[in-house]
Parts: sequence; C-alpha cells; structure tokens
Amino acid sequence: MILGATVDAGAPLEVITSAIDSMNVKGVSITCQNAQRAGLNGKLVEVHLDEQAKRPRSIQEFVDTVEGSGLSETVIGRATAVFRRLEEAEARVHQTPIEGVHLHELGTLDTLVDVVGGIVGLDSLGIDRLYSSPFPTGSGVIKSEHGVLPVPAPATAALMALAKAPTVPAPGGATQTGEMVTPTGAAIITTLATFRQPAMNLENIGYGLGSREARDYPNALALWIGEENGASYTDELILIETNVDDMTGELLGYAQELLFDMGARDVWFTPIQMKKSRPATMVSVIVSRELEAPTIEILMRETTTLGVRVRPLSRYEADREQATAVTALGEVSVKIKLLNGVAIAASPEYEDCKRIAQEQGMPLQEVYRIVKRDAEAQLLEG
Repeated sequence: MILGATVDAGAPLEVITSAIDSMNVKGVSITCQNAQRAGLNGKLVEVHLDEQAKRPRSIQEFVDTVEGSGLSETVIGRATAVFRRLEEAEARVHQTPIEGVHLHELGTLDTLVDVVGGIVGLDSLGIDRLYSSPFPTGSGVIKSEHGVLPVPAPATAALMALAKAPTVPAPGGATQTGEMVTPTGAAIITTLATFRQPAMNLENIGYGLGSREARDYPNALALWIGEENGASYTDELILIETNVDDMTGELLGYAQELLFDMGARDVWFTPIQMKKSRPATMVSVIVSRELEAPTIEILMRETTTLGVRVRPLSRYEADREQATAVTALGEVSVKIKLLNGVAIAASPEYEDCKRIAQEQGMPLQEVYRIVKRDAEAQLLEG
C-alpha cells in the first residue's frame, strides 16, 4: 500500500516501473487502478509475477540485484537497509543465524518490487523525512506456508519489536481484522520512519489501497505530504517528578548531575509546601521514554523519596545547529535557533564566554553582550 499511496500522491508510475526495469528482473509487471475501500478513493497498485518470478530468493540476492542496478545511491542505500532489517527479523523468528535465513513467501520478486518501488515513489515526491503513526496490531489469524499464524505475523511482530515501535489496537476495537501490517510494510516503515507526528503544513494526501475489502475499517494507507513548520513536535518524552523535604542542596545537586549525565533533557527544582506547611523541593525531570527506568532508579537511590509521579509529555522544539562566530573577542561557539529553516537567534556557549572573561579580565555579562551582538550580525539572516 506504500507504493499505491506514493502513486496516488503524484509519483509518476512510469518512473517507478523504469526503476524496476533497471534491476533487470524478469516476469514482473505492475498494474495501477483507481478504486475504493469503504468509500475512500485511492490507488490500488498490484505486482504480478510469472512462475519464474515466484522462485524464492535470498536477502543477499535482493541486495545484489539492487546494488547492480542503475538506481540512485540514495535508493540503493535505503533499500539495502530495509532488506537487512527484514533479514534480521526473519533470523529472530526462526532462531537461526542470519546466514541461514530463508524468506519463503517473502522471497519472491514482489517483495523486491514493493520495497524498491515504494522507496523510489517517496524519492520522486521529494520526501526526505518520513514519520509514522503507531502500527495497528490487527487481530485474528492468517494462512501461510508454515500453516495458520497469528496476526500480526511473526515476522511483522519481530520487526515491530526490533524497532520498539508503538502499537495500537485495531480501529474501533474490531475483531478478526486479519493482517493490517505486512512484513514488507513493517520493514520499510521501521527502517525509514520516525514514530511521531510532526507539526507540518499539509500540502497533499495520497491513499494506497489494499487488495481486500475489510469489513470494519477502510483497508488503506494514507500518505500526508507537507513542510514541517519549523517547530518540531514530539510526544516521546515523559515528565518524572517527586517531592522531598529532608535533603540538603548538595545532595540534590549531586542527583541532578547524575540525571544529566544519564541523558536527561532537563532537571529542575521548585520550592513547594507540603502537608503541615513543611517547606520542600519538587524535583522535575524530562527524559525520553527509554530512560524512564534508569531515571526512577537514580531518584530512588539518590534521594529520600518513597515514590515518583510519571506522565507523558508533549512539546514543540525549534530546530537548532552549532556554529562558530568570529567576534571582536575571538572565535566563539554559538547555538543557532532555526524557524522554518531561517536562523532567528544566536546563543553563545557559556564555557567559551567564561574562558574569554577570565583571560581578558572582563565581566561575563559584557562578554555575552559583545559575542551575541557579533554572532547575530554575522550568522542571522535578514
């Protein structure tokens, strides 16, 4: 459905078929038609194979085919990464070394076409960053060469686990949905996409349709295309807080250092009042989800707290980059704040300013003023 979504969004089908032809694979054809799924219009793109094309290939054969083609380096690199991710998942499912992986149904040439065609479609649309919503797990069973398998299929589930991908139940809690995410689709998304929704100005939408009509949901994949609006959105953070009323400032400072060293995004203290008007301190920590457990361990071990509060956190972040400014006081590292790709502010790095202040016997705030003035004049646009 990724391939169909790119075509529906405007990727020229002839560009995709030309890319497939460049790999010199035989017995493969692609058809595209307008269709509906539950009233939703989109493109149904199907890959057809003759008997020879149905012969199972290995991952290495797919990689060799891609690398020996006339495809761009970008497409080759992304396709190879997808195939290697799929190979790793299959090895995990069958509990075999990677060298011993056999793809079975995934070894036919439609897997090659789906992966390369989808990547070429995204590339032709000028998409340089890909984001994804959580995977719907689906429910029920499917039939395969190995017999009846649960949904999601073991290879799909392994790909989700390898990427630590977020998942959600089937829409509306539907049961017996069948397969909602294929191994090939999961391999492409877990390799190329980031699981979050960015803040963006929406410009176009394409719908790729699945081959079957589902009863409880539209069997379609939506591809939203647009420009990120400069302040990127993330919901992959958590806020962990606790209140303490019997610790010295030195002990709290030590805990803060440990939390920053561990990778916390921010740590701060807020004076509060607890029961019976006791003065206390609230410790607040922002971390990524994967650091939840080590953060709680530090707080439990290094503070007197008996418990912590944890809640999800969303925030917008301006893009930023490091630069070197040539100022009246010498070269200084600065952090540039970007909005919609335009530099709008410059913040001098503390350690550089501190060094200059000590070397030249100047007040630190004066060094900051001069460096900020010169850096913004040199590095900001307009």
